Formats: sequence, structure tokens, C-alpha cells
Amino acid sequence: MTVTDQPSTAQPKIRVVLVGLMIAMMLAMLDNMIVSTSLPIIVREFDGLDHFTWVVTAYVLGTTVSTPIWGKLGDLYGRKTVFLTAIVVFLVGSALSGMAGSSMLGGPQDGMFQLIGFRAVQGLGAGGLIVGVMAIIGDLVPPRERGRYQGMMAGVMAIAMVAGPLLGGFIADNLSWRWAFYINLPLGGVALLVLITQMHLPKYRTEHKIDWLGAGLLSVGITALVLITTWGGNEYDWASPQIFGLVGLGAVALALFGFVERRAAEPILPLGLFKNRNFALISAVGFLLGFAMFGAMNFLPIFQQYVQGASATGSGLLLLPLMFGMLIVSILSGRAITRTGRYRAFPIVGGVLMTVGMLLLTMLDAHTSRVELGAYLVVLGAGMGFLMQTSMLIAQNSVEQRDLGAASGAATFFRSIGGSFGVSLFGAVFATRFQNELTDKLGAQAAEQFSNGGGGAGTFDPAVLAGLPAAARNGLLTSLADSIAGVFWWAVAFAVLVPVLAWFVKEIPLRGSNDTPRAATPEEQAERALADAPAVP
Repeated sequence: MTVTDQPSTAQPKIRVVLVGLMIAMMLAMLDNMIVSTSLPIIVREFDGLDHFTWVVTAYVLGTTVSTPIWGKLGDLYGRKTVFLTAIVVFLVGSALSGMAGSSMLGGPQDGMFQLIGFRAVQGLGAGGLIVGVMAIIGDLVPPRERGRYQGMMAGVMAIAMVAGPLLGGFIADNLSWRWAFYINLPLGGVALLVLITQMHLPKYRTEHKIDWLGAGLLSVGITALVLITTWGGNEYDWASPQIFGLVGLGAVALALFGFVERRAAEPILPLGLFKNRNFALISAVGFLLGFAMFGAMNFLPIFQQYVQGASATGSGLLLLPLMFGMLIVSILSGRAITRTGRYRAFPIVGGVLMTVGMLLLTMLDAHTSRVELGAYLVVLGAGMGFLMQTSMLIAQNSVEQRDLGAASGAATFFRSIGGSFGVSLFGAVFATRFQNELTDKLGAQAAEQFSNGGGGAGTFDPAVLAGLPAAARNGLLTSLADSIAGVFWWAVAFAVLVPVLAWFVKEIPLRGSNDTPRAATPEEQAERALADAPAVP
């Protein structure tokens, strides 16, 4: 593979291009959070209560399945073309989702099924947006400079975590739910215009041979994993034939995927990457980060709305301390990496802070004030800020430039899969503990009524809560707070492994130049030669 020479006038205008990349990242991160606030309205309009969870699941599936594939396609065909294609796919899915159940598509009778299908299309595009942004920064910016720009992207993620529920609440209260999807179109149009006209990336010549069999097997395996974590304990019992069948399907598909990838000329996910110690370690860190962070974070709005009495929009505002902690630390740590060229300490410190933040959240009870919770969230956000962009930077710095897209896709993939597993496990822990706490405090009959056989706090209405006798209400809120605190104890058990694994990351100097993006530095060559050496019998 060779790189064609680029004239000096083709150097990208980084700041202008960065605006387009930030909009694209915002689109992918905001979408699920905006849509979630409109789901009750959509369910009422389409009478689709039995299938509404698929509106979220279809998007998650599309994103997770497509992420490694988009990354590899960018390596093969050039990241600009592939990234612009991903934006178009996302916008088409957004437009169709907004039109679901309209008279143009046959009316509301099939609206829920149309929306589920179009959300899957949207998710496919979103997978390309997330991995594409990080890989493009890797093409535009030398490794030593990447920390600063990837820190900005981590800041965008933090803003999306808070802005999503706020914007979604405004749309749900003042506009049609369809604008939760239509709002993507003008933003995506701006991103397309900026990137088409201003982004100039190195052009590569390579023999294109897509590993379709590997892509198909990986998609089947990932789909099975996501469905196991989504359905297990909810739609189906963990010991049901359906879950066992998915476990078997996933295991067979992923085993065959490993067999195929070892023989593929251009594997979708090069398994040789995992021979590199840093890449393997940081992939595990990403999995644990997603597991602990996304798995536990889902319970904060429940605590804020039910125990602290915040509105849906208000609970978004109460997450501002988390956003500020993550945003400020992401930017400062990115600048520090650029200035010093050193990064190993950041994931270690981030893992420690995230663990401390989770420990503080185990102290939640029915009397925790909003100020106390805000202080805990600042610590947790700071830990996440140290981890989010540094984990991607280390993954990219561990591979040759030709594998940048595959490495970025793998890093994003492991974080997503970790989050999916975390949501499932912590949901099961919460449901079991909530029912046990209710049984102890209010009796078995109340436990059955309010937990709805394990359905959790999402099955009762705040209006019902306000009308309960004081003793019952206090028992319910105490049970809820204690159950959520118990979830964070589980999160601590996984979060504490992050600094332990990060400790073993070896600091490979970051290059200060990207003039020869396909060549490795001598230090990298020595590291990778050692990683690729066959084991001595």
C-alpha cells in the first residue's frame, strides 16, 4: 500500500474541518437521548407498547454491528468517501424515521414496525460517524497532537449526555415527536457541506478485497450478544431456550469468525492487532469503561426523578456537574498530552477517579441532597474525562497507520459491547435488590405491586407515588435509593480493574509528525516485532 503525494495547498483547515466532525459526533451521540423522551408519545400514537423497546434496540444493534465494518472500509477505500457515506445513511434513516406511520408511507397501522426498521438504518450510519471521526483525526493530526483534538470530541460526548434529554424534552413538549428525527437533517447538511468542501485527506492505493464472510459472521455474533444482553431477564428468562439458542448462535458465529479472519486477505478485524500488548490492554479497559459507566449511569435519572423529585428535564440539568467534570478534564488532559507527549498516567488516574466516583455513589440514600450528588458526579466525570479520549489515543498509537480505522472501530466496539453487558447485568441486579428491599420494608404484596415482578421503578407513575401514605412512600423511596446504591457497588467491582490494567500499558513515544503516516517509529517497530514474535515452545 502506498500514499500518493499531496500538494501543500491540500493541507486541511483543521479548525474548520473540526466543526464538521464535531457536528457529526454530536448527531450520533444525541440521537438515542433525544428519541427516548418521545417514546411515550410514539407508543400512544402507534399503539406499539409491545414493541417499543425495539426502537432503541434496533439503533443499538445497527451501531454496534457496523462499527468495525465502517472502520475497515475506511482503511480500504479512504476515510473521506466512507465517512460521507455514513453521514448520508444516517440522514436517510433520520428522514425515514420521521416519516414512519405517515400517510406517505401507508398510515399509522404499520408505523411502529416502519420506525424500528428505519432506526436500524439510522444506527448503521451512526456506527460510521463514531468510528469515522476518531479515525479521521488520526489521519489529519500527528499522534502527539491527537490528544488535544480527541479531548474536544470527548467534550462533545459530555455535552450530548446532558443536552440530549433537555432538547428531547423540549421537542416532546412543544413540537411533534417527528422533529426528534428531522432535527438531524439541517445539522447533518451543514456537516456534509463543511466536510465535502474543506476536508482533504491523504489518498491511498490498495488492493480492495472486502471480507464479506467475516463481516457477515461478525454481524451475526454481535447481534446475538446484543440480543442476549437486551432480552435476558426482560423479554425472556435467562434459562429460556431463546437465550440459550442465542448463546449457541453467538458462540458458533464468533468462533467461525476467528477461523475466517486468520485466512482473510483483508480481515474486517485483524486479529493480529491483539498481539500488541497495549492494544489488547486498552481494548479491555474500553470494555470495562463501557460496562461500569453506561451500565450504572442509566440509574442516575431514576434516582433524580423518583427520589429527589426532579422532572424529566430537570434530571438532565442535574447531570451538568458530570458534564463539566468530563468536559474540563478532557480538554486539559488532551492539551497536556500534546505538550508533553506522555499519556500513560492519564488512564491510571482516570480509572482511580472513576472508581472513587462510583464509591461515592454507593452512599446514595433517600436523604442525599442534589448538592451532594452533584459533587459525586464531578468526580465521576473527571475520571471519565481522563479515560475517554486517552483510550482511543492509545489504541491508535498501538497500530500502523494502515490499520487506524480497524483499531478505532475495535476500540469503539469494545466500549459499546461493554455498555450493553453492563446495562443488562446492572438491570438484573437492580430489579432483584429492589424487590427484596420492598419485601423487607413493605411486605411481599407491596413488593409484587411496585416491582411488577422485576420490572423495577419504571413501572410506577410519579403521580401514584405522590398519592401513597407517608409510610409507604418513604419505604418505597428508601428501597429505591438503596437498590440504586447497590448497583454502584457492582460498578465499583468492575471499575477498579481499569487502573490495574492501565498500569501495564507501556508508554510508546507519540510521533510529533505525520509526514510518513504509514511508517512506524523505531520504538514502535521494536514493540510490534516483539509482539508479533512466535512463542518459544
